[in-house]
Amino acid sequence: MAVEVKIGVQNVARELVVETDEAAEAVSKALSEALSGEGGVFSLTDHKGKVTLVPAAKIAYVEIGRSVSGQVGFRS
Repeated sequence: MAVEVKIGVQNVARELVVETDEAAEAVSKALSEALSGEGGVFSLTDHKGKVTLVPAAKIAYVEIGRSVSGQVGFRS
């Protein structure tokens, strides 16, 4: 199951959205490792193989959730 990761970057109006095949736990672990070291870089590979790199010091927030792309219908 694909996981959608939204990354807010300091001083940037738009958030980055990456859909990855990695498990939410693996994404969370990679984020923790990037934030724990000085000069760390948070790295994600999307489902097409594209790599997104974000300097950990510039991360404002990260939302990790189940991907909802492809759903049809109305939400209440």
